[in-house]
Amino acid sequence: MSENDATRELIGLRESIDNIDAALVHLLAERFKFTQQVGRLKAATGMPASDPDREKVQIAHLRALAEESHLDPAFAEKFLNFIVAEVIHHHEQIASTGAVETQ
Repeated sequence: MSENDATRELIGLRESIDNIDAALVHLLAERFKFTQQVGRLKAATGMPASDPDREKVQIAHLRALAEESHLDPAFAEKFLNFIVAEVIHHHEQIASTGAVETQ
């Protein structure tokens, strides 16, 4: 493979990565729209911001999906834990102020 061919292939691969990154951002934004609705519902009914039992189920489910997809399950769990922590933070904000602060 020539250097020009390798450069073209690299550009194409990076474009694919960029497209996936954009899709991930859009999917996360959609997910957070729903979790904010959950936060408002929880706040209105006095439910706690965190649901450890659901989180355990979701982690197990995501780990299984990761294994099926040949993705490191530990990475998938870290990723979900990061998202869940942000969701809980949003739920706490909603419970105390009625809205999520954005930066």
